[in-house]
Amino acid sequence: MYECPNCGGNLRFDIPTQSLFCDYCHTQLNPYSYQKDHDAVETSTYDVNIFTCPQCGGEILSTENAATGFCSFCGASTILDSRIAREKRPDYIVPFQITKEDCKKAYGKMMRHAIFAPKELKDPRNVDNFRGIYMPYWVYNITHEGTVQLPAEKSHREGNYIVTDHYNLLCQTDAYYKGLSYDASSSFSDVISENIAPFDVRGMKSFTPSILCGFYADTADVDSDIYLEDAKAIANEQTYSKVKKIPAFQEFNFIYPETDHYMSYALNTECKEAASAMLPVWFLSYRNKDRVAYATVNGQTGKVAADIPVDSRKFLLGSFLLAIPVFLLLNLFLYHTACFNPDTFCGTGTFCLHYLFCGAERNP
Repeated sequence: MYECPNCGGNLRFDIPTQSLFCDYCHTQLNPYSYQKDHDAVETSTYDVNIFTCPQCGGEILSTENAATGFCSFCGASTILDSRIAREKRPDYIVPFQITKEDCKKAYGKMMRHAIFAPKELKDPRNVDNFRGIYMPYWVYNITHEGTVQLPAEKSHREGNYIVTDHYNLLCQTDAYYKGLSYDASSSFSDVISENIAPFDVRGMKSFTPSILCGFYADTADVDSDIYLEDAKAIANEQTYSKVKKIPAFQEFNFIYPETDHYMSYALNTECKEAASAMLPVWFLSYRNKDRVAYATVNGQTGKVAADIPVDSRKFLLGSFLLAIPVFLLLNLFLYHTACFNPDTFCGTGTFCLHYLFCGAERNP
């Protein structure tokens, strides 16, 4: 817990002002100018309370001494176990830019179109349970520097023959990809992470624990090597597509095998940094028996992604109500068609839809 130096009240990180704020005496402090004594000395770690859910084992970190009584990951209402620990400091952090009120508005705008969603997901009391959580990410900086040599070919006709000439195309590259990010928490679904991406890494700042005041953080338990090749592959694809568009290369057909390993070799792909970062996410979980649904809002851009369950009763009722006008319109169409286009229905048989709909008698 970070205490106000003037009144001793709890400090929290205020999103609109991007400063530490005391709700009691309204003191504002620069988060980089106020640190606990121990944090100032031990720059590689910081004090934190770890809260563990006894139901699913999910863990969240906090600089506060208490956590609200529900789990953000499994949605269970439970008393979280807590312990004090020292965690390794991340390298960077992107402070929250979207307030909780803005988060709820963005979520509500999306939910207006979710007509079959359970009513609990639209209940203001449930929506107020959005929790600001800093999710751990690995942020990769990938470079392509130096001479690139790529095999290519060009064919032309000589009489009755097709002659193919082979070339080695050379060019100099100086490409830098900063901020290719992947979540470093096994509790945070990669699908959800991808849906709220991207984050603007230009907003990253050096990490300081005081920015966590009033928020939570998830624990990082995924090694940086897990996503390294994925980050390289994205950088390779971008650089390779640019190289192929060089005007002098337009007349050639590239024959280089487009596999991750060979592309990294050909483009001199190198990871300059795999940095740890905390990125802001507004997180809401909804539990219905064994079904857990999530709603997330990017705390920097406001992008919303949600796994919305379908209320079966609403769906069946909606389908029934929709079927009634369709049934009536279809019968009305058939009625008028039968009455005004008898030749369409009447033949030589003994049964005639025209007379059935119009109520006329038919003589044998």
